[in-house]
Amino acid sequence: MTGAQGTSAARSAESAPPATRFAELTSYDVADFAVPTARDEDWRFTPLKRLVGLHDGTFEAEKAPLSRETGELPAGVRAESVGRDDQRVGSALVPFDRVSAQAYTSFSEAYVLSVDANAVVETPVVVNVRGGSADGASFGHTVVDIGQSAEATVVLDHTGSAVLADNVEILVGDNAKLVLVTVQDFDPGSVHVQHQRVRLGRDARIVHVSVSLGGDLVRQFTSVDYSGRGGEADVYGIYFADGGQHLEHRQLVDHSVPDCRSNVLYRGALQGVDAHTVWIGDVLIRPDATGTDTYEINRNLVLTEGARADSVPNLEIQTGDVVGAGHASATGRFDDEQLFYLMSRGITAENARRLVVRGFFAELINKIPVESLRERITATVEARLSEAGA
Repeated sequence: MTGAQGTSAARSAESAPPATRFAELTSYDVADFAVPTARDEDWRFTPLKRLVGLHDGTFEAEKAPLSRETGELPAGVRAESVGRDDQRVGSALVPFDRVSAQAYTSFSEAYVLSVDANAVVETPVVVNVRGGSADGASFGHTVVDIGQSAEATVVLDHTGSAVLADNVEILVGDNAKLVLVTVQDFDPGSVHVQHQRVRLGRDARIVHVSVSLGGDLVRQFTSVDYSGRGGEADVYGIYFADGGQHLEHRQLVDHSVPDCRSNVLYRGALQGVDAHTVWIGDVLIRPDATGTDTYEINRNLVLTEGARADSVPNLEIQTGDVVGAGHASATGRFDDEQLFYLMSRGITAENARRLVVRGFFAELINKIPVESLRERITATVEARLSEAGA
C-alpha cells in the first residue's frame, strides 16, 4: 500500500461517526467486500445480471482498451498517465463497494488532468473517453486536480462501446472553482459503473453536472467531501431513459466541517417499456458541521406506460445548528392539462410535448457552459421524442 493510500484509509476511518448508516466499510481490497445481492440495500434497484460480472469477478478480460483524447490543452493545464504510486492517486477516494475496489485494483495507469494554481482557464477542457468494445471489461482511474485559486471547466465525455468500471477523484484546492460536466453517452449494450469522489478545499466551489443518455446500464455514485470551511457544491443531473435502459444515480454529500453549502438537483425523463431510473440522494450533516446549508430535490417525468422511476432522498442530521436542511422528490406522468392548454392555442400535440419536455430540462442544460454540448443534449432528447412518436 502506498503512503497516499494509507493516509486516505486512516482519514476515512477517523472521520466516520460511530452511529450512522453512512459509516460503511472502505477498502482498497476487493476481498474485503461481499459479492452484492438483490437483498443489499445499496444494490436492490440494480439489475445485477446486467453488470456482466463486474460485481462478482466473473467478467471477461478487456478486448479493446479505452482511449482518452484532449486535443491541444490551454496554458496551465496538463494531462499525464501515472502509476498508482503517484501521491494524487487515492488521496481523496477509498473504494466503498466491491465494484469500486475492483476498478481500483485493476487499472494499469491513472489519467491525471491538472490545472496549475492561480490559473484561470477560460477554454473548456474536454476529455473524450471512448470505449473500443463491450466485449470484455475495462477499468480506469481518473484524477482531476484543480490547484489553489484556479478556475476551470472540464468535460469528461464517455462514448463508444464499453463495459467499464472506474473511479474519478476530483480535487478542488482552496479558493478554486471548477465546473465539471460528465456525460455518459455510450452505445447500446454498454455498461458503466462509476464512483466519483469530490474533495473541496477551504472556500472552494464545484458545479457538477451529470448527463446520462446512452448505454444499457449506467450506475454512477457521486460523493462530496469538504476539507475546509466555506466549501460550496452544486450537484446537478440530467437523464433520459429509453425502453430497456437502466440509469441509476446515487449521491452522498458529507458535511463534516462548519459553514459549507450544498445544493442537489436531478431531473429525469423516461419512456418505453422497462425504462428504469433510480435516484438515491443522501446528505449527512455531522456533529461538527455547524452552519450547514443544504437542499436536495429530484423530479422525474414519466412519458409512457411501462416505465418506472425510483426516487429516495435521505437526510441525516447530527447537529441542530444548521442554516437550512431539506429534501424533496416528485415523480409524475406527462400533464394532460398542460398538453390541452398548449393545443388550445394552436400548437400540435407533437410540438406541445416537445415544449414541455424541453422546458423540464432547460434549467439544467443551461448550467453547462459548452454550447456544442448543450445543443447535442437537446438534439438527443428531441430525437428520442420523435422516435417514440411524441
